[in-house]
This record gives sequence, C-alpha cells and structure tokens, in this order.
Amino acid sequence: MIIECMVPTLEEEGRVNFAPMGVKWGDETIVIKPYKETTTFRNLTATGPAVVNVTDNVLFFAESAIGNPVFPSRPAEVLSGAVLQDVCSWRELKVADVDGEQPRARVTADVVYRGFEREFLGFNRARYAVLEAAILATRTRFLPAEEILADFERLQVIVDKTAGPQEFQAMALLTEYVQKVLAS
Repeated sequence: MIIECMVPTLEEEGRVNFAPMGVKWGDETIVIKPYKETTTFRNLTATGPAVVNVTDNVLFFAESAIGNPVFPSRPAEVLSGAVLQDVCSWRELKVADVDGEQPRARVTADVVYRGFEREFLGFNRARYAVLEAAILATRTRFLPAEEILADFERLQVIVDKTAGPQEFQAMALLTEYVQKVLAS
C-alpha cells in the first residue's frame, strides 16, 4: 500500500529538504522511490536517515511540490532528521538498501522509531483533490499540458464543493504554479 507522506531528508550541510512522496508502507520496512535526480535521492544516499511524516495538512504537499519550503519542525527522536510540527505520526528510517537501476530508485529503509502526536482522521474529497493536483504539478515536464489542465479543472470542482480554507489556499497555489509553468 502506498501512503502519501512528507519525507524530510538531511543535506550533508544539515539543511532539511521536505519532499512530498508516496511510500510503500510496512511495519518494519518502508520503501521510498525517489527519482535519481532529486534532492531526496542525493540526501538518502549521502546521509542515510529519513523521517516519514504522516500529516493531514495538504498545504505541506502543495508548497513542497512546487518549491523548496522550510516548514516548522523539531529534531527526530533517534536519528538525525526532522519531524513536522503539524504531524499525526511519523517513522524514523535508516537506509538499508539502495537500488538505483531504474529512473526511480528503490530505497529500502528500516523503521527504527515510531512517533505519534494525534489521530489521523483521513482526507476529505478536497484534500484528495489537492494531493492529486500536487502530484500533477510535479509532472508538468513530461505530461501533456491538455491532460494536466483538464485534470485541474475536474479537481477544482471537487475543491469548490468540499474544501475549507486550507484546501482552497493549497489549490490556488498549485493552479497558479501550473498555469505559469505551462504558459512558459
């Protein structure tokens, strides 16, 4: 099962890079599949630890899909890493194996610590729509513009019907970004 999470990793200089990512979830092992040209992949292979943050704050997903923001966080409990301030639960991971044969690497990591802040109530339809829009925003370099725009139009209808302020803000951010990228 793939779970959408925020995955902060550490650069060699100690700076935290926050990346939205679907991970293959497991109790003892989690598989992360970053593209090899990403900061996440470089950090995982250079420094090793990662923290998988489960959050229902879709603004994190939107902002990190289109930029390189720094979010409020605190140090992880066991490994070097970052736990989001607005987190439901998290897993601290130690890289066990890296398979870099495909364009998307397969990084297998062992869970060394589990943390819990609050219950994850799930996503409503608007939050799912924002997640899908964030994923589309990261694909602007290789998906057809017509397909992206059509999907955004469909997702906007869902946001309009079911969103709260956070989801409206996240969707507006993503829409502005995609329109700017596709216009250039």
